[in-house]
Amino acid sequence: MIKFFEFAIEHVSVGIHAIDHKGHTILYNNKIKEIEGFNIEDVSDRSILELFSFRQNDSTLLRVLQTGHKEMNVKQTYWNKDGHEITTINDTYPIIDNGAIIGAIEFARDITSLEKLVYQPLRRYGEPLTFDIITALSEQMRSIIDNAKKVSHARVPVLLIGESGTGKDLIAESIHNELKPANDKFITIFSRRTNQSIIEKINNLLENNKNYTFFFERIEFLSISMQQQLLEILNELSLEKHMFIGSIGDDPIDLISKGQLLKDLYYYFASMTIYIPPLKDRKEDILPFVNDYFNRHRERFASKIEGLAEEVITLFLQYDWPGNLKEMELLLDEIASMITNEKFVTYEMLPLHFRFKVQQLDDTTRKPDFFLVQSSKELLPLDDYLREAEKYYVQNVLNMYEGNITKTANALGMSRQNLQYRIRKFKNTQFAPKGSS
Repeated sequence: MIKFFEFAIEHVSVGIHAIDHKGHTILYNNKIKEIEGFNIEDVSDRSILELFSFRQNDSTLLRVLQTGHKEMNVKQTYWNKDGHEITTINDTYPIIDNGAIIGAIEFARDITSLEKLVYQPLRRYGEPLTFDIITALSEQMRSIIDNAKKVSHARVPVLLIGESGTGKDLIAESIHNELKPANDKFITIFSRRTNQSIIEKINNLLENNKNYTFFFERIEFLSISMQQQLLEILNELSLEKHMFIGSIGDDPIDLISKGQLLKDLYYYFASMTIYIPPLKDRKEDILPFVNDYFNRHRERFASKIEGLAEEVITLFLQYDWPGNLKEMELLLDEIASMITNEKFVTYEMLPLHFRFKVQQLDDTTRKPDFFLVQSSKELLPLDDYLREAEKYYVQNVLNMYEGNITKTANALGMSRQNLQYRIRKFKNTQFAPKGSS
């Protein structure tokens, strides 16, 4: 029988790592060796914290060993012996004998490759960025795309204006891919006040005698003297051969008056200006982007995910997205890395940091409409009303205590087991009251 267990442990597709009550490794299978790069001889006489670098020293194995409470589906990022960052999804259990914790065991699923593939805003599938792949319904974005196409046909310098994360880089590369005849390469120049090497980089590229599209990202971050040097180079270059796109993050008149933007450099790029509004001003673009995101996720990973649950749709449309498109995409990346067999992203699947943000919304906008009694709306049976009210109350108390089951149970005056039973019941029933949105 032992041989069967040994064979199963060594050939299972998840990493298995078990430690004793002192934190020393006693079981370390082949899969976890692949993930972390150690052999059992390397780890058996050393503690986990000696072997790995964790973010905030947060080892799920050691935490479960200390608390005695299992932790399920926990995402953990740390560094292996070669200094490579790895990310796993862990199920971790305490091992208890005669009422005493004698160790802990962890089952780890490696998502490092998925994490790296998914965590690449706007470039995850290696396909060229074109106007055709921009998912937008708002009148503002349709106008932006029309004007950007005109710029590419005219091949004149253009200035993109918009907050961080609004997608200026997406528009810039789409302009490049719309050019006819096509330029050889799209080059992004990242502007930093202290980076004196960018002028040298431009000069080195120009020696190759190729046709480039230069995207100067946030030119106001360059010092005024470097902006002057850049302007001198641009004035010497052929507009027929190269395409020049600049971007800034604020009103150009304000930047000029504050001494952050050289007026003549602004005039060079401003033969055409395109303003990209923040996401909060074009919320009709949110759901098309989300739907496109999950369409691609299904195609790439054969997942079953269809989109957002109704409650999450409401939150996405209420939230102001201060980080704009990039913030939303990174949030979807974080959610996607945790997807297994789910069809819809529910509130419980949202990262805690995002739940805290949306909790800051006005209570009147966060209150579910099933609490409102209106003659124009179908009334709920009392049992259904009480069940949904209980779910709403429990979820908000759970959020208040950052997902801590013990603290939430104490606050609600119930046992941990009772609270966990109720949470499982809420998830299984997926109750949706009539008339709710």
